[in-house]
Amino acid sequence: MTWVGGLVRRRAAREAGVVLGVALAVAFLASLGAFFSASKARMTREAKAGVDVDWQVQLTPGTSMSQAQKVIASAPGVLTSLPVAYADTPGFSAKTGGSFQTTGSGQVVGYPAGYADAFPGEVRFLVGARSGALLAQQTAANLQASVGSTIGFKRPGLAPVAIRIDGIIDLPQADSMFQAVGVAPSAAPRAPPDNVLLLPDALWHRYIDPVAKVQPSAVRTQFHVKLANDLPPDPSAAFAQVLARAKNLEAQLSGGGVVGDNLGAQLDAGRSDALYAQLLFLFLGVPGALLAGLVTAVIAASGGDRRRQEQALLRIRGATPARILRLAAAEAGSIGVLGTALGLGGAALAGLLAFGTIRFGASSGQALLWAMGAAVIGIGLAFATTLLPARRDLRTITVSQARAIVGPPRQPLWARLYLDVILLAAAGLIFWQSVRSGYQVILAPEGVPTISVSYVTFLAPVLLWIGAALFAWRLSNGMLGSGRRVLRRAVEPAARGLSGVVAASMSRQRRLLSRGLVIMALTGSFAVSTAVFNATYAAQSRVDAQLTNGADVTATTSAATGLPSGIVDAVRPLPGVAAVEPMQHRFAYVGNDLQDLYGIDPRTIASATPMSDAFFGGGHASQVLAGLASQPDAVLVSDETVHDFQLQPGDLLRLRLQFAADHAYHIVQFHYVGIVREFPTAPRDSFLVANASYVAQQTGSSAFQTLLVRTSGSPPAVAAELRRVLGPGSGATVQDVDSQLRITLSGLTALDLSGLTRLELAFAFVLAAAASGLVLGLGLAERRRTFAIASALGANTRQLAAFVWSEAVFVTVGGTILGAVAGWLLAFVIVKELTGVFDPPPQHLFVPWGYLIAIAAITGAAVATAGSLAIRATRRPALRILREL
Repeated sequence: MTWVGGLVRRRAAREAGVVLGVALAVAFLASLGAFFSASKARMTREAKAGVDVDWQVQLTPGTSMSQAQKVIASAPGVLTSLPVAYADTPGFSAKTGGSFQTTGSGQVVGYPAGYADAFPGEVRFLVGARSGALLAQQTAANLQASVGSTIGFKRPGLAPVAIRIDGIIDLPQADSMFQAVGVAPSAAPRAPPDNVLLLPDALWHRYIDPVAKVQPSAVRTQFHVKLANDLPPDPSAAFAQVLARAKNLEAQLSGGGVVGDNLGAQLDAGRSDALYAQLLFLFLGVPGALLAGLVTAVIAASGGDRRRQEQALLRIRGATPARILRLAAAEAGSIGVLGTALGLGGAALAGLLAFGTIRFGASSGQALLWAMGAAVIGIGLAFATTLLPARRDLRTITVSQARAIVGPPRQPLWARLYLDVILLAAAGLIFWQSVRSGYQVILAPEGVPTISVSYVTFLAPVLLWIGAALFAWRLSNGMLGSGRRVLRRAVEPAARGLSGVVAASMSRQRRLLSRGLVIMALTGSFAVSTAVFNATYAAQSRVDAQLTNGADVTATTSAATGLPSGIVDAVRPLPGVAAVEPMQHRFAYVGNDLQDLYGIDPRTIASATPMSDAFFGGGHASQVLAGLASQPDAVLVSDETVHDFQLQPGDLLRLRLQFAADHAYHIVQFHYVGIVREFPTAPRDSFLVANASYVAQQTGSSAFQTLLVRTSGSPPAVAAELRRVLGPGSGATVQDVDSQLRITLSGLTALDLSGLTRLELAFAFVLAAAASGLVLGLGLAERRRTFAIASALGANTRQLAAFVWSEAVFVTVGGTILGAVAGWLLAFVIVKELTGVFDPPPQHLFVPWGYLIAIAAITGAAVATAGSLAIRATRRPALRILREL
């Protein structure tokens, strides 16, 4: 304790620097545990909240409904289960205003009492009563019916039935509500019915039970199930649990039912997001922790000469090697304990500020493991940087060698083997091969619990990071060793007549200066790569939100009749509106595959929403759209469809579209002219883009279902005006890009990097200050003997400042330039390899100039402070300095 107390009194700056390095490493690692806790738990929570009906259990014909209800209600985790009945109808009809309207086939759904309260997201009430006979708003538009109208629906094999409508509704979850339960995932998707009527249980059984006797295949029963919110926080574990429960229920039903696992499908999509969070930890988080460890090692090594001289003095005075090691162990233990305590406290505070939690894991066990792991690493880092060097010196260095101030420099083995060049070449080769082969870093087969990760992709950034650091050392050491003439000219503005002496001094200190330059370069590369990746992610998040939303503001309807015909002219003069563009959203059969079809005007679509080159294959967006506009029957097709049907440009494509006259699907001829990968409001899977004028001509309807609006002001304000113009009874949904961005950043299919970004960028600030200020300052402090001797020989403060500023500028400028280059390359590699995080992939990297300028200012201030303190220290009497040393 006496020895440790003496170190604190006489070597306070060096000891404090090592403690700070250990604290940074511990805090960063523990904070990443908070990130995992927050991000994974949020993904699972959002998945559960985004699904209203967790399971749809469809009973097989002949199954006892009462027995099935008991089995389902008693299944583990089931909170609510209600029966919902479905029946096919050949069509609906209505007579209004002296005209007679009919529709195509549809569905009659029987719902039990309390269904809307148990599953509030399934039915959206628009007009009229909240119970009784409820007509879907698209069907009401097709029949020109309203509350109080009497409509008829056909029954297979029986006479039609007339019924009075009590309310108009919308079905937001129609895709899942009318899904084909039990169909293989590879089967062609089935669009939800255009025409739907909801009846209370009593009415449904009165009118449909006779149909079950005549045509049983037209009637089916499902149980809609709500599960308890007791899932594990990890989406992968939650998916495995939900999947196991679903299979267990199917086994309990003994073939009497098939589970449509809506919640499992949502969690299935989130598993890859959870793994991407872990990959971001490996790509962005681990380098920060390693860098904190390197800064600690460099700070500790900056006092290596002084420590060896102290050991030599102890040995001269009779201290045994074991005694010296015990003293070093006491120093390492005190540093490790203090640094770990500060680090865990800082991690708790950082987790609270960045993620809203002080827990280091998703559960108590994980929190304990993260805290213990970070503590072990912190204490191990302290011993590795303090005790191990002391043990090595005791074994390999004699007393006379330890007291020597200048020794012959030795070329490291890796430098003689050109390991840095080999690592950079290997990183480039692995990256080229990975990108060239079109790999997927994460492969999560749909419905399969097992996920595979291509860990080979880690090698490219890891090898690049290590190789860049070693190469920076080679450049610095080579310039200081062999480029003394160039170095003398470079330092002449600061050193003037002493440029030769300063250059010679820097050359002799090239190991120390090269070490500082490498740390500066690594800090710069971490700050640049993290900032560029985060800026690119943030920019692409808005692009993703706009792609999902369609434009700054979008109005959509599912009705075949579309939005009001005069809405375009009504919206154009609204304040804040820059451009308005209507777009059709229809459905078309490609063979037996039903796909979304978007009818656009290729010449004007870009005025309302951005058209990125990444949306299309084989050319620029303008070229592809020009080709579409030049041929009326042209169509753009997705990659998957082109591959499945072996299409070649110019091939005839016979699609089936729904005609307005009879609401039936008829063949329409198109010619394939290009590939579309992404499109505003389009789904992720297969879809088509065609000329709206041609679609309208062939189908007999020019109705458009989507309105794209580009704003020159606030998107939410324009959205509010658009809702006012459309009116409450239009049935249209209006969404703005700002609201969509919040959904995108908090939803299941996107990682919320805001907390991680704040954490990493804050750590980059601290590391930049530590690397530039502490490393340089402590290095200069360890050379006080050199400055004191020079001062005793007559050197004045200005001449000593030439030494200080020349070294500081060399380390700072050289490290900053090499770090910026390495950081940009790292960001480029990471963005390319984590392409799955982005939708669509970015066309270029985004540079956050404001943040990088702030980092440069922090670094400059730290260097200036360290240099000024070093110069001030030289003003003390030389004899007093030498006596203290």
